[in-house]
Amino acid sequence: MPEYQKHLYMIVFPINALVASQLEPDQFGKHYTTGSAKHYSGKVIFAEVDINYRHPYFDIDKYLDLTVPHEDGSPKKTKFIKSYGVLEHVELSAIKKLFLVTNNGSVLPIEPAEYTAVNQPGLIRIYQEVCPLENLVASNKDQREFGKFITSETISKGAPNMCFTQIDFNIEQFFEKNKNKDILQIDLPGVNPYRFFDCVMDLKNNPDKFTKTISLGSLLREISYKFLRHGFWFVKGEEIKFFPMPSEADLENKYFYWWKFVR
Repeated sequence: MPEYQKHLYMIVFPINALVASQLEPDQFGKHYTTGSAKHYSGKVIFAEVDINYRHPYFDIDKYLDLTVPHEDGSPKKTKFIKSYGVLEHVELSAIKKLFLVTNNGSVLPIEPAEYTAVNQPGLIRIYQEVCPLENLVASNKDQREFGKFITSETISKGAPNMCFTQIDFNIEQFFEKNKNKDILQIDLPGVNPYRFFDCVMDLKNNPDKFTKTISLGSLLREISYKFLRHGFWFVKGEEIKFFPMPSEADLENKYFYWWKFVR
């Protein structure tokens, strides 16, 4: 019987689940996008979790013991451990690497890095919450402060742990293109331009406002990875784990096969 290494994978998009698998990350990503009739065709984002991580919320050892090759010697592709409330019960220190999967199953690995950017205070940014919430949010808080706010300073609009990304969208250009127009237009799929306008203006005119929810549901189903700015943040209060998107030069040179399939 072949020997396969066991892995713990945490899917953060389009669902949140902890899964045991004998597939390597590139095989796991391909399985979930093109290799299984049970799953939809679209992006998948998942992380590898330290195989030694344990938490009383998860019966990890039980399911790892069940993650064994099939009788024909093929690896066990997936053994679901938990499909609810997963990210809230995973310590950020246990998240080892992030993987972005394209529609055709190409997988981009991203290593964590220290987030050292110096951010312009008060600049309004557009954040896409990835997991466990999926709100599109405008905020005048930078990435560190936004993460702290939604995980430890608000009960009504947050969660104990959160994964989010930033949408690369020029707000001032939006206002300039729609200046003096009766019908507003916006280059964000499924986003109401009038709602967007009102949210941004509310933040501009009310210094006591920190966030405004633009819409419910995720833009990740519609937009390309190309329109994500900086990368992905996993946050828990003041604790932060950042996974930076590779530079365009690295994408073209080191990860060309993945990059060419990004739409």
